[in-house]
Amino acid sequence: MPRLTVLLIFLMSTCVRAEEPQYGGTLNIGTVYVTLSALSWDPADWTWKSNHDAGMVREQLYVADLDQARSRGGPYSFVNEAHIPSSAVKGELAERWVWEDDRTLVVYLRQGVYFDGKPGLMERRELDAEDVLFTFNYINDSPKRSTTGFYDYIDRIEIRDPHTLVFHLNEFNAEWQYRFGYGYQSSIVPRETLTWDVKNWRNVIGTGPFRLTDYIQGNKHVYTKRENYWGSHVIGGERYQLPFVDEVKYRIIKDEATFLTAIRTAKIDILEPIRWIAVDHMKETTPELKWSRWLTQSGNFLSLRMDHKPFDDKRVRRALNLAVNQQEIVDLFYGGHAELMAYPQHPEFGGYFESLEEMPDSIRELFGYNPEKARQLLDEAGVPPGFTFKVQVCSCSPSNMDLLPLIDGYLAEVDVHLEIEPMEYGAYLSMMTTQNHGPGYFMNNGHTNPIATLRKFGSTHTWNPSLYRAPGYDEALLELVANPNEEERIALARQLTRQLLDDAPYIWLPAQYLYTAWWPWVKNYGGELRAGAVRPGPIYAQIWIDQEMKKEMGF
Repeated sequence: MPRLTVLLIFLMSTCVRAEEPQYGGTLNIGTVYVTLSALSWDPADWTWKSNHDAGMVREQLYVADLDQARSRGGPYSFVNEAHIPSSAVKGELAERWVWEDDRTLVVYLRQGVYFDGKPGLMERRELDAEDVLFTFNYINDSPKRSTTGFYDYIDRIEIRDPHTLVFHLNEFNAEWQYRFGYGYQSSIVPRETLTWDVKNWRNVIGTGPFRLTDYIQGNKHVYTKRENYWGSHVIGGERYQLPFVDEVKYRIIKDEATFLTAIRTAKIDILEPIRWIAVDHMKETTPELKWSRWLTQSGNFLSLRMDHKPFDDKRVRRALNLAVNQQEIVDLFYGGHAELMAYPQHPEFGGYFESLEEMPDSIRELFGYNPEKARQLLDEAGVPPGFTFKVQVCSCSPSNMDLLPLIDGYLAEVDVHLEIEPMEYGAYLSMMTTQNHGPGYFMNNGHTNPIATLRKFGSTHTWNPSLYRAPGYDEALLELVANPNEEERIALARQLTRQLLDDAPYIWLPAQYLYTAWWPWVKNYGGELRAGAVRPGPIYAQIWIDQEMKKEMGF
């Protein structure tokens, strides 16, 4: 039967088919990180990606309320890397929580939640407060923990009864829901964890809707449904046990052409990161696909190490910004599918974000194009014509691999040149975290949330590749986090954001729009990406596959 006829029959049938949840089937996904394998299964390693990989197995105190998604009539996109608006935070392992005073938070755990048993490791048993306390100590005592005092605001955690914990704070922290509620290091593990090899994927145990049943580095993750999972979901007034699908597979595909082919041929059901350049062709050749567009959740930039000459001179850093035609990058490289400025704050952060038009002249200048002034500033700073510096870039990013030579071409117009060094992700990341990277480092760094995006420029923060240092900045960050007044926090965050932009520790670059595509048999989904810090698991647990539609469409 011709493809067009199949499509017409499919469209007619979907008009009358009731959207009733179905159980069964396999959900194949090319996630936001389709090119990357897991970094570690041990939460004490403090890896940024652990919730993406283990977040269907391990759960957290808080999660996004997906019923408030735009696709379900709500106000939120749920694509932010690690920011859930406070009005959209709901309990996951925490059933409820109350403030007894401004420094005493009481968390009541959900009862009837069980850790999955695994032969040779542990029996199936109920989650209790001891597990939450163990997890906190296990993560906080790790030698790999954040160097920025991530949990210093917590004085101690008290167990009031088997399902009640009391967090005693030594000061207010504006990020309290994020840091140990739905953050990167917030997944709760059983207290038996230390009795087995935590780094082995086979030993990942949690309370979540899936088990991790297979993992092949560079190829796939396989998650299998737990029949006795505690969670449920209300659809059309009826409550359904989760998850709907029998299996979820993450496909690790390093080649862009291959993962685009995989979605076109329905080898995967969802492909989350698609560059604009492929979209029009895919819409023509595969018109059945459904789409969402979202502004990248990470800043794109070329970091300039401020502890290396000549980048300790602000004139040099500003000059390199002026040498890059950013509007041309928006118009030609991204085909207009980008914003000229959307970092370090993100437009979805509400009042924390100021548009480029609201910025002072000295900042707006950095997003203009003035190679003559750039060369003048370089001459004033004593940078000789022909100056060359090394830049590392991750070969895992097709976009960055294409963009960096273009940046090199712009800089060549002012007689500055790049020595480009592509690297595999593990080695690339290690160079930055150990501060062994070169004077230039081309990367994407997540916005995270309105405060954390500024903390990444703190003097001791690991994700500060420019080694940015500014008098009073660290002190202002502490003031920002400890301030309970939202309006005052917004004012201070705007001030710090302007300072960062003006100091130009990076060559600031446009923020691209990305696209997610999925086949119409993927139900209860509208392009949502995260329900916590880089955690898509709860989203996938609520998806079902319309098996009849899939067959009707010839797959």
